[in-house]
Amino acid sequence: MRAAALVGGGLARVERQHASGKLTARERIDLLLDPGTFVELDAFVVGTGASAGAGEPAYLGDGVVTGHGQIDGRAVFVFSQDFTVLGGSLSEACAGKICKVMDLALAVGAPIIGLNDSGGARIQDGVAALGGYADIFLRNVRASGVVPQISLVLGPCAGGAVYSPAITDFIVMVQGTSFMFVTGPGVVKSVTHEDVDAERLGGARTHTTRSGVAHLSAGDESEAMDSARRLLSFLPQNNLLDPPRMPTGDPVDRADVDLDDLIPEDPAKPYDMHEVIRHVVDDGLFFELQPDWATNILVGFARLDGRSVGVVAQQPAVLAGALDINSSIKAARFIRTCDAFNVPLVTFVDVPGFLPGLSQEDGGIIRHGAKLLYAYCEATVPKLSVITRKAYGGAYDVMSSKHVGGDVNLAWPTAEIAVMGAGGAVDVIHRDELAVSSDPAADRARLVADYEAQFSNPYLAAGRGYIDEVIRPSETRARLIAGLEVLATKRAVNPPKKHGNIPL
Repeated sequence: MRAAALVGGGLARVERQHASGKLTARERIDLLLDPGTFVELDAFVVGTGASAGAGEPAYLGDGVVTGHGQIDGRAVFVFSQDFTVLGGSLSEACAGKICKVMDLALAVGAPIIGLNDSGGARIQDGVAALGGYADIFLRNVRASGVVPQISLVLGPCAGGAVYSPAITDFIVMVQGTSFMFVTGPGVVKSVTHEDVDAERLGGARTHTTRSGVAHLSAGDESEAMDSARRLLSFLPQNNLLDPPRMPTGDPVDRADVDLDDLIPEDPAKPYDMHEVIRHVVDDGLFFELQPDWATNILVGFARLDGRSVGVVAQQPAVLAGALDINSSIKAARFIRTCDAFNVPLVTFVDVPGFLPGLSQEDGGIIRHGAKLLYAYCEATVPKLSVITRKAYGGAYDVMSSKHVGGDVNLAWPTAEIAVMGAGGAVDVIHRDELAVSSDPAADRARLVADYEAQFSNPYLAAGRGYIDEVIRPSETRARLIAGLEVLATKRAVNPPKKHGNIPL
């Protein structure tokens, strides 16, 4: 006969959880939600048959705590895997609880937050546990683009379990205690003979710097919860609503004269695009996502006159801001997330083109670059862009240009919009002339200056209507806010179809 049912895995296992630097499932929920708002569901569900484990007592709630509560007064649904109960392993009962809370979230149109800390499928449940994972995956996909989904990885997440967070909108990991991998270090060593530990294989640093799987890395669980709360502050409850507008004391017409001298006179000299963003957005606050992966492009959330905006920007300090495979993927995913949840897009452009090289071509830069193009073309939210300096070649087209549906397209006087840089263009166009020149250096300099005057300045594009206006950099904030105000009621609909065929 089984012993009396337990809530959680018992005191000894709770102490082990704390000793490993991790909180319990209910402690995490209390840290995440507004105090006193959590309403637990299915607290009396227990595993059946062999599912509870040989010689184990019955555990009330089994290996996951589910329910709903509030974050900043807004409803959210949450599930928190309980590692003190059989290592948080997923049983048929656990999967049923998670699916139930996901179905409720989708029905009422509220975000879903998953707190992941599990050893994987419960072996005793066999194929029923595997089926449970698939049931969860299906709901992740159905909820995608309908309600925000955030995954906090707070312990192990391995095997098939990793695909639920991978389908969600955002993943936050904790340094030192969370891991994600399809196969663990032991399997890797036996199959490939690579000797690697769990941290290098699937720790927070790996997934925020190498793989790009995770969006944010937190120093501890409290910081991870803060990240989730902050993410939700920029997002609506669901795809039918607009994001919340926050009060701000930052003047709409604030003209930051520091921007007027920010771009170096030497076009080859880098600068930090973070500075541009901070000078423009409300209170200089930019919530950057994936800050340590594909650092030649920046993505994240900010506000303009209290309105939530998604920011995409080249980083001239890294690879001169050139687009490559990873940066294209990073930006495309973020753009589609913003578009799904009615967050306007603000793009700062300083791009010399796509990164050349054999590794990029072999890796499919054509296909991956097309993802970014597709994302901008598909997006129906307000799209505003500012060309700060370079906008060359096909990369000009891709980066929210008027040709791919940009609504407000501005340029600074320092903008250079052309097929390629003046130097490269002169070398192609005047190759024969320079080959016979008595002073090729002087002639080349003259031809470069002539090309820049005729083709590289923003006024030619403005004359064709491709740029709405050339503005002083210090006017950027006011002009973007004015554009957002006009576009607040924008209604754009793509042609009816089952779905597009993005070049995955």
